[in-house]
Amino acid sequence: MTVWRSHYYIDIFAIKMISEFYRLTLTRTLMKTNEAVFEGTKLSGIPTLLFNLLFTGGLIWLFIYLVSAVEPSTLTTVGIAGTLLLFCFSFLAWFGFVQVEPNEARVMVFFGRYHGTLKENGFFWVNPFYAKKKLTLRARNLDATPIKVNDKAGNPIMIGQVLVWRISDTYKASFDIDNASENVVVKAQSGVIVDQLAQKMKAYENFVKVQSDAALRQVAGQYPYDEADAAGKDALTLRGGGDEINTLLEKQLSERLAIAGIEVVEARLNYLAYAPEIAAVMLRRQQADAIISAREKIVEGAVGMVKLALDKLKADGIIDLDDDKRAAMVSNLLVVLCGEESTQPIVNAGTLYN
Repeated sequence: MTVWRSHYYIDIFAIKMISEFYRLTLTRTLMKTNEAVFEGTKLSGIPTLLFNLLFTGGLIWLFIYLVSAVEPSTLTTVGIAGTLLLFCFSFLAWFGFVQVEPNEARVMVFFGRYHGTLKENGFFWVNPFYAKKKLTLRARNLDATPIKVNDKAGNPIMIGQVLVWRISDTYKASFDIDNASENVVVKAQSGVIVDQLAQKMKAYENFVKVQSDAALRQVAGQYPYDEADAAGKDALTLRGGGDEINTLLEKQLSERLAIAGIEVVEARLNYLAYAPEIAAVMLRRQQADAIISAREKIVEGAVGMVKLALDKLKADGIIDLDDDKRAAMVSNLLVVLCGEESTQPIVNAGTLYN
């Protein structure tokens, strides 16, 4: 009688697991279509682990006791069969333990039905029939190799970007994009991958890379490289846009990656140059633009200095020049001020007119 009383108390764990199984299979609930918090049965892992160890040990002791009975009977046979059945449930219970680290999540799927995402950190026991898909929510970098695109003016340029991203919606990341075919591509490129999570995240990286290249091409094609090809001096350009171009790029990436539940933390251009086939020509054009701009500043300053000198001579009554001498003086001053070579002074020993 004492044996069957202890047997009764040991059965509590198995009964709870069976009731949870039937609750999930028989309860009619609508299929979740977005991320939700896991609300199923979740027990603390350490006490459940100790209980399962004691439960398994008790079943082993009970099995040995019944088998070694002096007078086998029908009741003993039934007890042995029940012990073996409970041992099978105890064995299944070991698959219910799950550990969630910081910035990690477990997508809980019960026979094809999504039942929420477990993000709470710790060691837990859940129904062993759950498929516990592991995802990492940590931020990741993508340093994209510069690609060749055409800017708004049609000039071929090389442009690259650096992207910081992470998974924000575990439902979309798990069910709204095709990871199976992505994983096949990853395996074909890198051989055998042991870590299943690393393989899955590699598939996400491949998806992000393709979408980031498309977004970068679209943004680069909407704006000219620099002011030389722009409609006006205040027009937005790739080289001078700075934070505005980065904001537009981040917006494009967010729109494209939202379908996969991926959040864009930061996106910036990290490389911008003319394509090699036109780099030399564009360099000469930039040098010519710089020379013209410098000459404009020099001429503007020289004209101002000549005007100041003539006005000062006239205001102080130092000398009264006619139009011819005024023109000659202007010409000489402009030559001195605008010339690249140093001028040699000539002393006039005669009169102003000789």
